[in-house]
Amino acid sequence: MKKALIFTGLLWSLAAAAQTGYEINVTFKPFKNQYIYLGHYFGKSYPIIDSAMLDENSRATFKGTKALSGGIYLVGYPNKAGFFEILIDKQQQFSIVADTATIAKGASYVNSPDNVLFTNYQQRMSAFGRAISGLQAQLKVAANKADSAKITEALTAEDKQVGNYREELIKNNPDALLTTLLICMREPELKGALKNPANKADSTEAYNYFKSHFWDGVNFWDGRLAFTPFFEEKLEKYFSQLVLPHPDTVIKEIDRMLSYASINEEMNRFLLVKFINRYLNQKYMWEDAVFVHLFEKYFSQKTYPWLNEAGKKTITERAYSLMANILGTPASDIELNNTENKPASLYNTSASFTIVAFWDPTCGHCKEVLPKLDSFYRSKWKADGLKIFAVAKETEGTKADWLKFVKDNKLTGWTHVYYSKEADKARTDNGIPGYSQLYDVQSFPTLYLLDKDKRIIAKKLTYQQLDEIIQLKKKGQ
Repeated sequence: MKKALIFTGLLWSLAAAAQTGYEINVTFKPFKNQYIYLGHYFGKSYPIIDSAMLDENSRATFKGTKALSGGIYLVGYPNKAGFFEILIDKQQQFSIVADTATIAKGASYVNSPDNVLFTNYQQRMSAFGRAISGLQAQLKVAANKADSAKITEALTAEDKQVGNYREELIKNNPDALLTTLLICMREPELKGALKNPANKADSTEAYNYFKSHFWDGVNFWDGRLAFTPFFEEKLEKYFSQLVLPHPDTVIKEIDRMLSYASINEEMNRFLLVKFINRYLNQKYMWEDAVFVHLFEKYFSQKTYPWLNEAGKKTITERAYSLMANILGTPASDIELNNTENKPASLYNTSASFTIVAFWDPTCGHCKEVLPKLDSFYRSKWKADGLKIFAVAKETEGTKADWLKFVKDNKLTGWTHVYYSKEADKARTDNGIPGYSQLYDVQSFPTLYLLDKDKRIIAKKLTYQQLDEIIQLKKKGQ
């Protein structure tokens, strides 16, 4: 749905109602005999929680026996063609009148101080926005430096007015939901040397200050923040820009947030959904440890009403696939027959580095990559004591296809083993994880880099990326 501004109209009085559950009377002109919808933000999604039919007088009522969680809600147009925002908090019996003809001026409310304040805030911010846009347009066509400086000064003054207006609103309305939202939206202000650091020490101090004050005034047990469009953005900025990209650091931050959020059902759900989806498919190799931690601490022995069996199964299977190949841990041994039909073991391969390559003899991409991998091996890696342990996974081809490819491409000096369908079935039938699961092989080729003790240094990278890591490791030796 595209977003629209809140609009105005006339009100009808609220009928006397017991202060239980919610009852929101809506007049929504010019629509008649059509459904409107009540939803809310949940990160980047917009779940619909109620609907109501407008009568001949464009009136409808959203009503429920259970009180709603506080936050920013959305009244959706018929056919879900758009929506306008309202605030819902402690007061959940009120009336709204909106008219598409006066949409830019905001809606009218009875018995909802939160929404009166919210509407006034939106109108004021809209005026600020128009003024700033006008100045920015002037800046683009400024005739000289003097004019540019003058316009820039005006923009700075306008920005300051916006900040002062928000801070005054916060000061004068300490208990309002809007105040909680504005506090969450603001960021630490760097002043003096912190604003313009002159050296590395100042930059570090500025970073530490910004990070330590980033969540000032924000309570992770406040579920109302989950029902906003900006809390998720703030969360993403914090992890992407301020948290050290290391599993121990990320896990510590996640656990800290969830320890507070655990007392609020909505925030706990929001953060768990956010984190488990974020680390389900890792962007970086080290994130495997984060996902496994989430599973072990928050999902393996716990159930949630919002998580169905299919979702639990997906999380569990993914965690089991990652547990055996977490970065920095020893790789699982592989024992299969080689090209001479004799047993060969990964752990019997003594080397300063070992590349484990899972590939498929019928895979077109594998046929391109393996000869290039061999070129790197012969020109650079072999002299460094690196060895390649190649696992050919049988899919649609045969053992003959494997042997022919190895021979035709002269892939000598490698340890080649064949992982047949029968061997895979024998393991799984006996309750032993298959090698594809142990190495989380989801596509071919899959490459791992191990150190001399067979600990996982890198995984699921290209051979070029592996070479970069090898060269860095060599320099550090």
